[in-house]
Amino acid sequence: MIIKLYEENPRQKEIDSIVKILNNGGVIIYPTDTGYSLGCDVTNKKAMEKLLLIKNSKRKEDLSFICSDLKHISEFANISNDNYKILRKYLPGGYTFILEASNQIAKLVSRGKKTVGIRIPDNNIAISIVRFLGRPIITTSINSDDISEVLADPEIIEEIYGKQVDCVIDGGYIYPELSTVLDISNEEVEIIREGKGSIDWLLN
Repeated sequence: MIIKLYEENPRQKEIDSIVKILNNGGVIIYPTDTGYSLGCDVTNKKAMEKLLLIKNSKRKEDLSFICSDLKHISEFANISNDNYKILRKYLPGGYTFILEASNQIAKLVSRGKKTVGIRIPDNNIAISIVRFLGRPIITTSINSDDISEVLADPEIIEEIYGKQVDCVIDGGYIYPELSTVLDISNEEVEIIREGKGSIDWLLN
């Protein structure tokens, strides 16, 4: 099933249908500011296992979370005052920030791992879905890290994944870019991967 949405004004009827799919344990493909991603409700373990099977991965550590705002992040990760200032300035945007995981998240998805990757993408469709779901979406890109296979057209994505996922959300053609991954779980900011988000502010 494919659902068309426009980022400028996502229709509530379609958002409600997508949220229902997630609440029922479904896996979706949806648009972000760095391309199309697989996503499911963070609290549904069966949906998470299905997502990993589609991704052909057993590594829960590779997953990150889409949150709707900074308050949302604080419910699932521990944020220092300095980190809060960074997040407030650079989100929404093309970054994945690695933060200290809350006990709730560590037990749920990270096999005791003490950190978690958090995103607030600069994409109104993704933000609307998470906001009305009321919980983060656990997420992973459908494109590989080296972007060797570019999947940017939702109609082609639907042809490939349509029988494996519960819904493909058509947000238009989005050429994939890697997010910039920054580890801010310690006192220093560590650059893990350079991507869409600028790191100029770290180099000055």
